[in-house]
Amino acid sequence: MKKILMTNFAGLNLINPIIIGSSGLTNTPEKNIALEKAGVGAIILPSIFEEQIEIQTHRAIWADCPNARNYILNSINEMQLEDYLKLIQDSKKLCRIPIIASINCYRENGWIDFVRQIEMAGADAIELNIFGLNTEIDQPADSIENIYLRITQKVKSLVNIPVIVKMSKYFSHIVKLTDDLQKAGADGIVLFSRFYQPDIDIHLMQTLSGYVFSSNSEIADTIRWTSVVSARLPDVSIASCTGIHDWEDIVKCILCGASAVELCSTVYQHGNELIQAMNRGMEEWMSSKDFKSLEEVRGKLNFGEIQDPSLHERIQFMKYFSNRD
Repeated sequence: MKKILMTNFAGLNLINPIIIGSSGLTNTPEKNIALEKAGVGAIILPSIFEEQIEIQTHRAIWADCPNARNYILNSINEMQLEDYLKLIQDSKKLCRIPIIASINCYRENGWIDFVRQIEMAGADAIELNIFGLNTEIDQPADSIENIYLRITQKVKSLVNIPVIVKMSKYFSHIVKLTDDLQKAGADGIVLFSRFYQPDIDIHLMQTLSGYVFSSNSEIADTIRWTSVVSARLPDVSIASCTGIHDWEDIVKCILCGASAVELCSTVYQHGNELIQAMNRGMEEWMSSKDFKSLEEVRGKLNFGEIQDPSLHERIQFMKYFSNRD
């Protein structure tokens, strides 16, 4: 692998910006070494849920989420805590690239102590995939933001490895929350997590799961907010995520200010061989533009290059629709 693609995300030195996101793609050491051989820069292991940790340590609380019980119990059958720690250890034995653990969480509870064991098992970093929506009328508008901050602070106080926070895009002030998360100790921010997508079958009159994989059309919010956050907070280490399906999409995210990207859907759809093609495409594009390092590319087209981003956006909106009948 050529050094031209080397980057640093959240304090981790990567041979290239491609990180495989938390999923079934990374649930065995054998899959992980195959991904390393295919040319990825880092791997995020499947998420372990806070409920899994709590129920296996006899601390589970189901009062506020009773419908999750059966799903979590099934997940526990598939992955014991010991299995998760062994997955970290065995992947580290086989792989030289960073191995990042992942926890799906939404409360500040007893599960947090488990992060110490994750660090001891050899994980290079921890990604917190914090999920929460304001659905109650009397719930304060900033309650989810406060949960993000409290969880980040607590986890960071317990471990010495980098802590990465995977954010939702459903916040009113993404720049402010990113800044607060950095101050709370987050070493890296991922923009964005992709929530469960619901759908409705109007014939069966049932709510169903929507399409699992992301599409290329979903990259718009990813590059918009990568661009804004990197310009306003140049010291924040960003990985872009959602809607990234080819090497051109990766280049767009780097130009907007990302240091890395997280991929999942496109690798499921096209296989590991896509990784080599992505690395080759980035290298050839950089050579054609006479870029010698990824750092020269990063942030070159972020919102810092625009004197008044809000004016620019508004003008583009009016310009676009003025041509429509």
